[in-house]
Amino acid sequence: MLQHLFVRFLLLPLSFLYGIGVSIHRFLYLTEIIKPLKFSLPILSIGNLSVGGSGKTPHVEYLVNYLKNYLNVGVLSRGYNRKSTGFIWVEPYLKSDEVGDEPLQIKSKFPDISVAVCESRVSGVSEMVGINADLQVILLDDAFQHRAIKPELDIILTTFQQPFFSDYLLPSGRLREWRNAYKRADILIVSKCPQNLSEETRQDFVKKINPQKNQQVYFSSFKYGKPYHLFNPDIKWSSDRLPSVLLVTAIASVQYLEEYLKPRTTTLVHQVHEDHHYFTHYEIAQLRKKLDEMDGAQKIILTTEKDATRMWLHKDYIEKENLPIFVLPVEVAFHGKDGEHFLEQIKQSLLTFQS
Repeated sequence: MLQHLFVRFLLLPLSFLYGIGVSIHRFLYLTEIIKPLKFSLPILSIGNLSVGGSGKTPHVEYLVNYLKNYLNVGVLSRGYNRKSTGFIWVEPYLKSDEVGDEPLQIKSKFPDISVAVCESRVSGVSEMVGINADLQVILLDDAFQHRAIKPELDIILTTFQQPFFSDYLLPSGRLREWRNAYKRADILIVSKCPQNLSEETRQDFVKKINPQKNQQVYFSSFKYGKPYHLFNPDIKWSSDRLPSVLLVTAIASVQYLEEYLKPRTTTLVHQVHEDHHYFTHYEIAQLRKKLDEMDGAQKIILTTEKDATRMWLHKDYIEKENLPIFVLPVEVAFHGKDGEHFLEQIKQSLLTFQS
C-alpha cells in the first residue's frame, strides 16, 4: 500500500502535465472554438472517465438488445488494438485483429444489426449513415472523450470498486479527464455492484457522486450465464458447480470476475494478461501443460466472451489439441427498478429527438 502511494506521488507531475492538455481540449469545446457536430439521427454515447474495465460493452449490448426490437440500430467503435485502419463494417466471419475484439463480440451476438469500426467517430457515423440510410439510432462505444460529435445522450459508467470520485488523473490514477467532467453526462451508471446492494450504500454512493439536477444515477451488476464451448455454443456446462478451472483473461479488471468464480469452482488458477492482449501461439500451447499440472479429475479452461474472439485466431491448434475451452457469457442486470427507469429515459429521449 505504501509503495503504491509512493509511486502515485512520483507520477503526480506527469498527471499535472496531462491535466493541462485535458484542460486545453476542454476549453476549445467550451468556448466553441471547436464546435461538435450534430447528426440528423440520435446518437447515444456510452463511455467512462477511467481507462477500461467499467463494463461498457455489456451495457452497449443491453441497449442493443432493447432497441433492436423497435429501431434499426447501429454500433460504432474505434476497434481498439486492431491491425487494420479506416472504416470497416464488422462481419461475424472477420477476425478480431481486423476489427477489434469488442466490436466482433457485439456483431457475433447481434448479427442482424450494423456494427462498424473507425478511428474517427465523425467519419464513422457519416460512412454508416451514407451507406445505410435506414439507420435510426447509433450507439457510440467508448466516446465520452471524443467530443467532435454532440450526442443525444451521454452515458458514463463508473465501477462500484473504483469510482471516479476516488480516482486520479493518468498516469498516477486511471482517469482520462478531471473528475468534474462527469457533469457533462446525462446518465451515470455505477457498474459491477454487489448483488446485495443495500439502499443505505446506494444513497451514500449517490451522495459522493453529487449528481447535477439534470443527471440520473443507476446501479447495475453483471449476471453470468452457463459457460459454453468455444467453438460449439450448444455445448454448455450444465452444473452450477464448476470443476478445476484455468481462467485465462486479457481484460482491464479481473476482481469482479474472480469474486464470482472462487466460490463456484473446486480450484481456480488465473492466468492474467494485459487488456486486449493477443494470445501468442506459445501461450496457447502452454495451456495444455498448465491444465495438466492442475489437480482434479475434471478440468476446463475458462475465458471471457471478449477474450474468446482472440482465441478464435488459434482455432486450428485448439481443435487439434482438443483443448476444453469454455466461454463465460455475461449480461447486465440493473438493481430494483433501475432497468425500467433507464430504458424509459432512453425511450423518451429518442421520442423527443429533434435533428
